[in-house]
Amino acid sequence: MKLYVDHIVISVNNLSQSVKFYEKFLGKAVKSKWDASWKVGQTKLFLTSAYKKNAKVFDKHNYGLNHIAFGVSSLSELEKIESILNKAKVKHSGISKDRYSKKSFLWFDDLDKIRLEFYLR
Repeated sequence: MKLYVDHIVISVNNLSQSVKFYEKFLGKAVKSKWDASWKVGQTKLFLTSAYKKNAKVFDKHNYGLNHIAFGVSSLSELEKIESILNKAKVKHSGISKDRYSKKSFLWFDDLDKIRLEFYLR
């Protein structure tokens, strides 16, 4: 049996604002009345409105999701992502090396403080 990640659903505070943010680096979303989605490799990424409007702000140090990492296959692709984020005025870490794997990556937080990374494999 070969398993894979079929989809990821992220609940956000403001769907329309979050879609605009994610479209800066993932391209145009497929939108429905309830959500927006992108195909990232073989995995579908969905954004949907949070069910609880009084939920606390996301904290990557709590139980559950810590971050989502999108893979790139070359340093030039990672540099292109950095350029896209710069042009879109998205505050990010800049390209650095992971202290464990020694691979290049950059990270930033979305509008709901969910940590996102682009990671060189």
